[in-house]
Amino acid sequence: MISTPLAMRAFYRKHRQSVLFCATGAALGVIVGCVNAGYPAADARLAADKLHQEIIALRSDAAPTRVVDRDLRIFERVFDRVKDDYVHPVDDATLIKAATEGLRDALAEQDDLPADKLVGAATHAMLISLDPYSDYLDRPAFQNLQEETRGRFGGLGVEITKRDGPLRVVSPIEGTPAARAGLKPGDVITHADGTALEPLSLREAINLLRGEPGTDVSLRIARAGSSDLELTVTREIIRVASVKSRVEGEVGYLRVTSFSSGTGANLADAINELNRRDEGGVQAFVLDLRNNPGGLLDQSVQVADLFLDSGLVVYTKGRDSGQEFSAHDGDLTGGKPLVVLINHGSASASEIVAGAMQDRRRGVLVGEKSFGKGSVQTIFDLPDNRGMKLTTALYFTPNGHSVEGGIVPDLEISDDPETEDDEQLQRALKLAIELAGGPSVFWNAGVVNN
Repeated sequence: MISTPLAMRAFYRKHRQSVLFCATGAALGVIVGCVNAGYPAADARLAADKLHQEIIALRSDAAPTRVVDRDLRIFERVFDRVKDDYVHPVDDATLIKAATEGLRDALAEQDDLPADKLVGAATHAMLISLDPYSDYLDRPAFQNLQEETRGRFGGLGVEITKRDGPLRVVSPIEGTPAARAGLKPGDVITHADGTALEPLSLREAINLLRGEPGTDVSLRIARAGSSDLELTVTREIIRVASVKSRVEGEVGYLRVTSFSSGTGANLADAINELNRRDEGGVQAFVLDLRNNPGGLLDQSVQVADLFLDSGLVVYTKGRDSGQEFSAHDGDLTGGKPLVVLINHGSASASEIVAGAMQDRRRGVLVGEKSFGKGSVQTIFDLPDNRGMKLTTALYFTPNGHSVEGGIVPDLEISDDPETEDDEQLQRALKLAIELAGGPSVFWNAGVVNN
C-alpha cells in the first residue's frame, strides 16, 4: 500500500474538521494527491480507502460514521456506473480530477460541509464534466425530475440546455409562463435575478429559475437579430396536457407538446375519436411536434407505433451494445396521409418520431430543421432518494442517421415572426388534403417534390 503524499497531509490538516466529519472529502482528496504525484489511479483508490478507514477509527461517535459510509458508497456507485455505462470510455484520472475540483470548490466556499453536500459536490462535478446532459440529482432535483415525467412540476415551463457555455432555450412548453412571456427556441438566458448563468452548471441554473409558485424571476434574454430583452416571468405549477386535438376541415390535427407518462395512450384516444367523426372520420392527419422538447423514450416509441404497421422505429448504440425499438402490427390511422410539423424547438423524443416517419416514408416532414439532441439519458436510482442522469447511448433513425445532427424536413418552411398567421400549419393542412386526394406529391430519396 502506498503512503499518503505530503501535499495531501497538508490538505488534511487544513480541513481537519471537514475530513473528520466526512471521510469522503479525505478519500477524494488523497485520490487527487496520489494522481498528481504520479501514482496509478487504482493505487490512489486503495490509498483513499485506507485513509477512510483510518479516519473512521479516530471517531468516537458511531452514528456519523454510518452517514459517511453511505455517502461514500453513493460516490463509488456513481463512479463505477460511469466506468461501466457511459456512452464513451472515460479514464479514471479524468473522473477523479473533475470530482476533486468540485470538492475543492465546495470547500473553498464553506470549510465544514456535511457529508451529503461534500459527496454531492464531488459527484455533480464528475458527471457534468462528461456532457451537458449527465448530472447528479440530489433529493430536491430527483423529486423535480419525477414530477416532470409525470407531467406536473413547478417553474417557468421551458426546456433549456447548456452547450459550450450559454444557457439556451430548447423550447418553451405551450401554455406555460415561459411561452406566454414570449421566450423562443434559440434564446439565450444570460441572467436570472441579476445572476450571470453562463458560469453555472445546468442544474444550478435550473435551481435559480425555479421557485415557489406565484414568485417572479427577472430574466435577461439574448436573441439573435435583436437587442437584449428584459422579462419578468411569474412562476407557477406546470401541468402539461401533452396531447391536444381538433378537426381542421377534413384533417385531424394532433398536437403533442411533450413526451411524458401517458402521452402514447392519450394520443391513441385522440386518434380514435377523430376516426369516429361522423361516419368516415377525417381523411388525413397533421402531427404537430413543434417546440416539443422531448421526454420519455418509451413514449416516443408508442407514439410512432400508432402510425406504423410494424417495423423499426429507432435504435440506440451504446459503448458495447445497443437496442432496437420496433412498432407492433397495425396502423391506428388506417394508413391515412400524415404530415409532421417540426422546428428548431423539436428535440429528443420528437426527433425520434419525426425521423421514423421520414425514414419509413410514412409521413411528410414540414417546417424547420430540428434541435439535434440525439443522446439517451438513463436515470439511475441512488440510495437516500437521490439519483443520477447518465448519457448511455446515441439515437439513430431507421436508416442509420444520427439524431444528434438534427432532422431536416422534406419541405422546409420558416414561420414569419412578423405575422400572426401560422404559415407552417397552413401549408401542412393544405398538403394533408392534397395527399388525401392522390399522389400530388411524392418522395424522391427523402425529398418531397411539390
